[in-house]
Amino acid sequence: MNKEKNKNTRRWRGLWILLAGALLGAFLLAGTATVMHKTSDTEFCVSCHAMQQPLAEYQGSIHFQNAKGIRAECADCHVPHQPLDYLKTKVMALKDVWGEATGKIDTPEKYESHKLAMAQSVWETLKKSDSATCRSCHSFEAMDVLAQRTEARQQHPVAIKNGETCIDCHKGVAHILPDMSELAASGASELANAAANTPGNATTLYSTATQPFWLSMDSKQHNAGNLMPSTKLSVVSREGEMVEAEVSGWQQDGVSEVFYAAAGKRILSVLLGEEAQSKIKTLSSKTDPGTGLVWSKVVLRVWLPRQQLIDKPEPIWHYAAEMMSANCTGCHGLTALDRFNANQWIGVVKGMAPRTSLTQEQLRVLTQYVQQHASDMPSDAAAAQ
Repeated sequence: MNKEKNKNTRRWRGLWILLAGALLGAFLLAGTATVMHKTSDTEFCVSCHAMQQPLAEYQGSIHFQNAKGIRAECADCHVPHQPLDYLKTKVMALKDVWGEATGKIDTPEKYESHKLAMAQSVWETLKKSDSATCRSCHSFEAMDVLAQRTEARQQHPVAIKNGETCIDCHKGVAHILPDMSELAASGASELANAAANTPGNATTLYSTATQPFWLSMDSKQHNAGNLMPSTKLSVVSREGEMVEAEVSGWQQDGVSEVFYAAAGKRILSVLLGEEAQSKIKTLSSKTDPGTGLVWSKVVLRVWLPRQQLIDKPEPIWHYAAEMMSANCTGCHGLTALDRFNANQWIGVVKGMAPRTSLTQEQLRVLTQYVQQHASDMPSDAAAAQ
């Protein structure tokens, strides 16, 4: 009898333990879910002093207030929905707690000094996830492209075709873009390193920056003119650090101070001094039927140092594309290169330049890039020269 009673007692004890364990597990699960949820809401996210500047930027964006009355909260953009990515993000967010405790960005000056690095971290995460958080609300499949504004109607089919992701074109969608000068400088440094590794036997070269040239190998004399970034050169000979090359282009009748990269296109290629103008050889001429202007194919032999020359244009275009993506997506999506013709791009770049942190030299590279890939240029921009 006692044995049976003890057996029942143990059975009930085990059941109570299981029930208590289940209740404790449910309590812990509910508590964890509640904590996770509460620490993901916008009120919690902006409760720290350091988040007041990002909050102000967000409140001025279309994600905070718009005609449709749909608001994207902080977590909608910054916290993935996939379970493992969600947990990883929540754990990694502990660094933000540490940053708040140590005052890493507790002043406007500190915030601005770290803003680029923080932005790059978010952009990299979105790029790796194919902008998963963006796509939880937006998708190409659900878009009525024809009902969109003109810019989006033109851009989204291109993005679909090229396999682009949201963050490629919308870096400034919820927060003001950081100062991109450091990023552009880093890109210029990479381009300089690529030029330093250009093969010594390359027969075709491109200038990576505005480059002075001479009519003899004596570079101690005043230079005879300047090549614009991306100008194509055909190597004739080499003497130490100097390269002798021919540069060709087009001149409009009566305008002897400039070479253009293509007839009828205002793509600056070479700026010429008086002595250089006297050394030009004319190869052929033609009349533009649309304007009646006479254009001549011309060539000039020049000397210049090899340090800023590269054997292919792609690194220049990559550098320019990165600058365009970084500086031109704060107010709108990334504009397709064939949206404008070569001459129209001049005014577009000049109009947008004051809104960026780009230097005059960087703007020259960017202008060459968009012009060489414009709607009225050959698809192979390198061949356009």
